[in-house]
Amino acid sequence: MNSMFPAVLVALIGLFLCNSAQAFRTVVIDPGHGGHDKGGQWGLVYEKHLALDTSARLEKELKKRGFRTVMTRRSDYFISLPERVRITKKYRDAIFISVHYNYTWKQGVSGLETFYTNSKSKPLAAYVQSGMMKKVRTVNRGVKFARFYVIRHNTCPAILVECGFVSNATERSRMKSAWWRQSLAEGIADGIVRFRRS
Repeated sequence: MNSMFPAVLVALIGLFLCNSAQAFRTVVIDPGHGGHDKGGQWGLVYEKHLALDTSARLEKELKKRGFRTVMTRRSDYFISLPERVRITKKYRDAIFISVHYNYTWKQGVSGLETFYTNSKSKPLAAYVQSGMMKKVRTVNRGVKFARFYVIRHNTCPAILVECGFVSNATERSRMKSAWWRQSLAEGIADGIVRFRRS
């Protein structure tokens, strides 16, 4: 009986750490849309392509910082919302970042915003939003509550990032350039690091 005690103690400590908001080493990166689901678009500028490229850059940045990464998709194909959540739930030590670009019929609207659903995800959203705003000059639309499927159904800290408006001419011009997508990827990664250290 005594010989089992250390193993039980280690298991309990591991369970506690996995359930702690900052105790993670895996980042599940979810490039929004894909395949027939183009997302927001203006001409030949598709959200699905921008999200995938930004996500790939984010993965590189996170690997450089020592994180394990999981991509819900690595090329241009459709994946359902429940499947994106199912992939994430395979990892006990994970956080979830869904990468999107925005669209509205009001072409003057611009800026970055980050969404969360619950209290354990709000600090992650705040750090990531701050990280992005330190990298680029645009409107800070802030951190907001939302009930998007992929963040509402995940049990780990989960956020959805909107990296600018495809429908805004100025931001559309920027997001077509690699420096914009790279800067945002670095900003998101910086925010994740700050969240883990908090």
